[in-house]
Amino acid sequence: MKDKHVRKWTELFGEQMHVRLEKRKKLEESGSNPYKNHLKPNTTFAHLISEYSHKTKEEIGETPRYKVAGRVMMVRDFGKAAFLQCDDGTTRFQLYVNKQVTSEAGFKEYGLLDFGDIVYAEGDVFKTMKGELALNARELSIITKSIRPLPEKFHGLTDAELRYRMRYVDMIMNPETRDKLRKRSEIVRYIREYFYRHDFLEVETPMLHSVAGGATAKPFNTHHNALNMELFMRIAPELHLKRLIVGGYNKVFEMNRCFRNEGLSLKHNPEFTTIEFYWAYANFEDLMDFTEHLISEIAEHVIKSDLVIFGEHEINLKGPYARLTMREAVAKYTNSTAEQINDRTHLLGLLKGVNQDPKKVQALSWGRLLVLAFEELVEAKLIQPTFITEYPTEVSPLSRRNDTNPEFVDRFEFFMNGWEVGNAFSELNNPTDQLDRFADQAMAKEAGDDEASEVDYDFVRALEYGMPPTAGQGIGIDRLVMILTNSSTIRDVMLFPLLKKEQMFSEAEEE
Repeated sequence: MKDKHVRKWTELFGEQMHVRLEKRKKLEESGSNPYKNHLKPNTTFAHLISEYSHKTKEEIGETPRYKVAGRVMMVRDFGKAAFLQCDDGTTRFQLYVNKQVTSEAGFKEYGLLDFGDIVYAEGDVFKTMKGELALNARELSIITKSIRPLPEKFHGLTDAELRYRMRYVDMIMNPETRDKLRKRSEIVRYIREYFYRHDFLEVETPMLHSVAGGATAKPFNTHHNALNMELFMRIAPELHLKRLIVGGYNKVFEMNRCFRNEGLSLKHNPEFTTIEFYWAYANFEDLMDFTEHLISEIAEHVIKSDLVIFGEHEINLKGPYARLTMREAVAKYTNSTAEQINDRTHLLGLLKGVNQDPKKVQALSWGRLLVLAFEELVEAKLIQPTFITEYPTEVSPLSRRNDTNPEFVDRFEFFMNGWEVGNAFSELNNPTDQLDRFADQAMAKEAGDDEASEVDYDFVRALEYGMPPTAGQGIGIDRLVMILTNSSTIRDVMLFPLLKKEQMFSEAEEE
């Protein structure tokens, strides 16, 4: 069986791969392991450039003997000498191989080298006649033989589907891909540090849930064999995090992966990253200030600019950010009056012509019509950072009712570039009200709404012990990074986005 799989795979090898395999065999026959594990660099190409790029040839003089390693991205061969452009993950740098200078064993290995091989070299730094920095390789060794040829070096990996499927090749060929994904890591790290500075405790809550809740979404189902129990992949960590507030932690956050069984789009991937946090004795207005400060600090310290460009838009992250109620936003962007927005018939008139089933729209309550009008007619126009407040209670099953007008909740959503980036509210901590709203969701689920949540009786029990007044928020990391890095698709800011399964063999070969 093992031989069958190996044979089936190697039958797909092309002529270039067979040539490379022959070179690997020659390395082995000469006593040189093509996958060495004992040669280690003592510096990076970025360090060498920082140390010597500003110096003249004379100022560089005699340098220490450096040890470097990197992937060969280009070879300029002159017969008895060559320049190898290499990438070590920090930047690109060239190695100079010369038969008169490089050791005999090193020059022999150079003869078996291919574009894409990972090499190790020892030597001193100098500047060429053209003023380019290079390492004069006294020793050279192939430490990882590349069997599969990289894409043609001048055009790289241009097919979008292949770029995402073979992200490892995309990162090799396109340094800008690696830079963008590194920027994501820097943003995530800064967010974590921001929460640490504000005395939040980072926690980890379960990804497998027995009750699908915490958000309105269709979950992924799975089964635990030992317990013979149906489980759900986490939609959101909200209910577990609020249990921690009940338990006595006053500030908690989780950088978490969530899973929602929904379609794919430029802004959606079935698994995605959010930061969700809860703060006892705070309310949703405190979180607006907190969020504005967080985003402006990311701009200042990570992006290094208050202005970011996304497509044709210039977005100012400095603040202060606009704050509008949902009714104010719909009135502003549809040229309506406040009185008209309170009129159900007027909202129905605004929604004529939108891509919705007219019968379903006609059956909606005033609150749901308001939300639909906002989503269809306003949301895409919120390019600059904007907080939208006062959501109808009926679309906010976990939010605290407003004390003055219980038809609305103390909630905001945060928008940039026409996208929802964050969702926050003063938390509902009345267990009777929470149970009633869970029951409404359960009825909707029984009526066929597969995104409605179930009743989480244990969470109701937790609230019955008493949860202090609390505010909580979730921020979509992927969308935030998209905006901050001018990325038009969520796939560009995820290391390995979900794709259809690749068909590598024909059906006959699979059988």
